[in-house]
Amino acid sequence: MKRCVRVASGQGFWGDLLEAPKWQLERGPIDYLMLDYLAEVTMSILQKQKARDPTQGYARDFVELMEAIWPQVVERGVRVLANAGGVNPQACAEAVLAAARRRGLAGVAKVAVVTGDDLLPRLRSLVDAGHPLANLDTGEPLTAVIDRVESANAYLGARPLVEALQSGAHVVVVGRSTDTALTYAPLVFEFGWRWDEYDKLAAGVVAGHINECGAQATGGNCLAHWRRVPDLTEVGFPIIEATPDGGFVVTKHPGTGGWVTRASVAEQLVYEMGDPRRYVTPDVVADFSALELDEEGPDRVRVRGARGAPPPDTLKVSVAYRAGFKAVGTLVYTWPEAIAKAQEADRILRARLARLGLVFEEFRTEFVGWNACHGALAGPPPDLPEVTVRWAVRSADRAAVERFTREIAPLVLAGPPSVTGFAGGRPKVQDVVAYWPALVPRSEVEPYVRVDVHTA
Repeated sequence: MKRCVRVASGQGFWGDLLEAPKWQLERGPIDYLMLDYLAEVTMSILQKQKARDPTQGYARDFVELMEAIWPQVVERGVRVLANAGGVNPQACAEAVLAAARRRGLAGVAKVAVVTGDDLLPRLRSLVDAGHPLANLDTGEPLTAVIDRVESANAYLGARPLVEALQSGAHVVVVGRSTDTALTYAPLVFEFGWRWDEYDKLAAGVVAGHINECGAQATGGNCLAHWRRVPDLTEVGFPIIEATPDGGFVVTKHPGTGGWVTRASVAEQLVYEMGDPRRYVTPDVVADFSALELDEEGPDRVRVRGARGAPPPDTLKVSVAYRAGFKAVGTLVYTWPEAIAKAQEADRILRARLARLGLVFEEFRTEFVGWNACHGALAGPPPDLPEVTVRWAVRSADRAAVERFTREIAPLVLAGPPSVTGFAGGRPKVQDVVAYWPALVPRSEVEPYVRVDVHTA
């Protein structure tokens, strides 16, 4: 058993800093590299890609990254865990193996694939079997939107990831796992934690929660003393240094930018936090309420005090469904009386759309630079040098949204003066993808989890 395992974060979301995983490999020792690509809406985007092309449906950036770092992964014995598989983990694994062959690693590179999270083909049978998949926020049964569902994925925990690591694979590709599992699965594997050692598992979940958003734990997007955060140009991403007893330190590679402080770690801990006493995962319910954070030295914060309880007998399901159409358009009005001009443009646009008999489920106007982030300020509008007016509409009627996109350009000549910023043509009509959180019995998912191992 190792006395210390270093799990490095390399991506906090699909689209994160492309160089970060390479820096984690090049600038110091690590044992594992975890890469988090998925958000709830991402799954529906990937499902649409797969519908158009059965070979797609995964985060293609991951394949490009692996082609760049495959030799280092193999030579240094670093193992990679990524939920880049999206809705097509098998295709993602095949692409990653092809990248290994291009780097001369045929017969050497091994990839394990975890499947079983995709419930889309089984939705009807699950509902017919008496599982309503009711919306956790509204209580409405899934039958209300089942004909419009784009994707449905159960959140897997660390168990199948540990099984994949036991196969000896260099890379583990999974679809919709919990973000935290990508960090604590290596700890369970290396330290041999039992699945009923809930305090240790909870500590792993806390470590995973710190790791999952990348540089947000090392000074990025940091409210506390943000002006003093050093060199975010080459910000170091977090690394968890864990020990068999469940203890761990948050750190980063020496010489990289950013910082690891009690404040930066604390900010990440409360990110997307509901009840801190019940952070529910498929493997453990973690209690964050008694956590203690101590700075042990420069860029070293020890976290202790996690407590755990048995997990529930259900798994969370992330469902995305079609909910109409939307479009967003903008114009910029300049001084003098920029806001007054923008307000008049808004009045004119709404009046013209009403005259056409168009009704929208939602019609929003924001004056960016005055009220977009914090709402309208008290008192009369300030005489700003410029303001962007941003309109957004949503409707089940695509034709209505399409007509909205055609009514913005006429304001340039048939509206208030001093307008600019209309470039790139008419706004595009986009599908609205809505989120439907639900629960499913664990017994309906776990038997379907499969781990496949492939060699390049």
